[in-house]
Amino acid sequence: MAGKTTIRAAALAGLLLAPIPAAAQEVGGGEDNPAGAITAVPGIRVGQFTYPDNPTGCTVIIADGGAVGGVDVRGGAPGTVETDLLDPVNTVQDVNAVVLSGGSAFGLATRHGVMRYLEERGEGYRVGGGLVVPIVPGAIIFDLRVAGGVRPGPDCGYEAATAASTGLVAEGSVGAGAGATVGKMGRGGGAMKGGVGTASITLASGLVVGAIVVVNSVGDIIDPATGQVVAGALGSSGEFLDARRILRGEAPSPPPGENTTIGLVATNALLTQAEATKVAQMAHDGFARAIVPSHTPGDGDTIFSLATGTLTDGFSTSQVGALAAEAMADAIVQAVRAATGLPSIPAVRDLPGLREPGPAGDPGPVGEPRTDGHRTDLGSDPTGPGA
Repeated sequence: MAGKTTIRAAALAGLLLAPIPAAAQEVGGGEDNPAGAITAVPGIRVGQFTYPDNPTGCTVIIADGGAVGGVDVRGGAPGTVETDLLDPVNTVQDVNAVVLSGGSAFGLATRHGVMRYLEERGEGYRVGGGLVVPIVPGAIIFDLRVAGGVRPGPDCGYEAATAASTGLVAEGSVGAGAGATVGKMGRGGGAMKGGVGTASITLASGLVVGAIVVVNSVGDIIDPATGQVVAGALGSSGEFLDARRILRGEAPSPPPGENTTIGLVATNALLTQAEATKVAQMAHDGFARAIVPSHTPGDGDTIFSLATGTLTDGFSTSQVGALAAEAMADAIVQAVRAATGLPSIPAVRDLPGLREPGPAGDPGPVGEPRTDGHRTDLGSDPTGPGA
């Protein structure tokens, strides 16, 4: 376990980072994906690009050959592009890739690099004369203060797309999640590291549903299986303040636009665009289960969906949507467990111990760390992610 001493979270504004050198390519996962990965869906590839000295980057999800796309935006301050195109009443049905990026609105430029990558390979909406227009929606998180002002651009998108593979997916402080933070509701308290997480569910019927998410929430991260806080606002002694308790008092207003969780769910099911949109809507239940609060006026919570259509029967849209919500909640928890801390922003793995669980639905005693070095939220294996 990294960091056995209690860490006091400092203000994000106090984080000093070195100027950015040449970018380094993230070439995929170097560790297991214990909750599965979105790449379990056939035809889905993921690539990420992380700047080496400034925590920011982008994450690209490519659907080889295209996939029916949908989207649902629930946050009150979204940063998105090409979401209108995914309205079922509009003409274009297929999506070639989706980009998730740091850099606030500046980061939307990463999609131009993804479009260049796809155009070079002849992937996109065919407009005649041998021309294609790649369809690449996207969304961003605000991480400019943590990233020292670095803004991912087209080169980030191109490198991430070039690195995309069907293998393991790097999680935690990588790609669009490199500068992500969570737990920003405490007065004078400290935030913790967010990041990228992924999960998947495969049924005996052949149905596969996966999720990938960039967690940068104002709220705390709750493990739906236990009701316990996994990561969130920290007090001065390193204890969880618990957003559920904060909200019952005089809750501070978080800065608008800085508290966004963005993600994507994918399936091999054959869906119409209207059905894919419904799956994106249902997947937001995963946000509500694992982030407290979510969908606030000051965030840009957004979920895209992709349906590759290789499985033609043996499922229902309701089933796909319900599994998408479950996979999304798992991916959110995995994102913070896999994250790596920054000098003044600790990660789950940096904490000396979590609280003993109370009754179901009770966050348990706050500020009472375990002394045996094991975590109550990881089952019987204390060496797993976040240990």
